[in-house]
Amino acid sequence: MKYCSYCGSNSIAWVVPAGDNRPRHVCGSCNEIFYQNPKIVVGCIPEWEDSILLCKRAIEPRYGYWTLPAGFMENEETTQEAAERETLEEANARVELLGLYTVMNIPHTNQVYMMFRSRLLDLEFGPGSESLECKLFLEHEIPWRDLAFPTIVHTLRLYFEERRSARYGVHLGDIVRDAHRAIFIPRRQR
Repeated sequence: MKYCSYCGSNSIAWVVPAGDNRPRHVCGSCNEIFYQNPKIVVGCIPEWEDSILLCKRAIEPRYGYWTLPAGFMENEETTQEAAERETLEEANARVELLGLYTVMNIPHTNQVYMMFRSRLLDLEFGPGSESLECKLFLEHEIPWRDLAFPTIVHTLRLYFEERRSARYGVHLGDIVRDAHRAIFIPRRQR
């Protein structure tokens, strides 16, 4: 940050404001504090019988890789509305939400992923402007090596494991990086 969006000054400093416990951008002229908060990514696991719908990304990051339909939540919408909107935008698919499935914190990218189980209302789907292709996959057809993000890999692994018993929980955890890969660390819910 180089300029204050309130007074236009270029005297921005990265400091811990009085009474705070983290560094923030603070304007040295008007003392405005600029808070930066994680982005919320919301999406769906669209189910149709024994298949799920994946989208091949037409945008960076991870152009050409497969993902569940998901994206950044907008102001003035609920998480459920965001999940339905993103599924419509990326896959031209209409869904009925079945429940929250995963909440994954990604501290190193300042994101929180919230994925909902959902049921496709029909088979009228196709790529939106951010997708190259949309396709239903059975479990054994999932292109595991070509999935775009660790959150999607971990969400799908949990989903297929629980689908065998038809008993779904809500999973909370963190995606952390070690030297070679991203790991999902579940958190106990109280």
